[in-house]
Amino acid sequence: MPTTTVTGSNSNSSQPLILQKIYQLFTFILKYIQSIFLLNHNPKTAKRNTSLQKGLQYYKGKTLVLDLDETLVHSVRLGTSESIHVSASIKKKTIEVINDQQSILYEVYKRPHVDFFLSTISKWYKLVIFTASMSEYADPVIDWLDGDQTLISQRYFRQSCTLKGGNYLKDISVAEPDLSKVCLIDNSPAAYELCQENAIPLPTWISNPKDDCLLDLLPLLDALRFTADVRSILSLRDPETKSIY
Repeated sequence: MPTTTVTGSNSNSSQPLILQKIYQLFTFILKYIQSIFLLNHNPKTAKRNTSLQKGLQYYKGKTLVLDLDETLVHSVRLGTSESIHVSASIKKKTIEVINDQQSILYEVYKRPHVDFFLSTISKWYKLVIFTASMSEYADPVIDWLDGDQTLISQRYFRQSCTLKGGNYLKDISVAEPDLSKVCLIDNSPAAYELCQENAIPLPTWISNPKDDCLLDLLPLLDALRFTADVRSILSLRDPETKSIY
């Protein structure tokens, strides 16, 4: 179930970097659209266009596994001493969980930009939620994130995790056996102990309304979908932190 341990990231110092990444991403998309337009309308490049499409086809079909709590959302159980101050700009919803015929209420808060993030990456990857929470809690939260039920392809819960030393480890091969084609985004290092080469750590989010970490991930995720093996890029990071920040 959800925990509260670390605060979200400070976006003030990273603002220039964010703007730079947004500009780079926009430039890449613009050039890509222009290249496709020119290729499709120039008879001399018809053969080259066919080769390009075959090349792009080769890199399709990658899977992105996403953690839930403190990665995409944060939850607080109502009726307990636990409380946090959350900005009015943060989207929230009350979720009812029935456990042993007992009703438990959770206030669930969306991480900033999560709707845009999921909508964008769902066009690039097959999206899978893999959480250490029980399905009774996680299912209604995922339903809220995926309102039209068109973004998330699969869901894995606590029973799919490996319990080790009190931690729930995630074996992402259950979602995609070919580890060259799958990444895991998670805020907990213990969760990706079994797949460190495929892990993309994300700072824990609790309530920071200025958090931009999901936006910061987009350029990396955009690039990874065109690689033959995602590990060839992720292995270039700092071996200690594995962080992109």
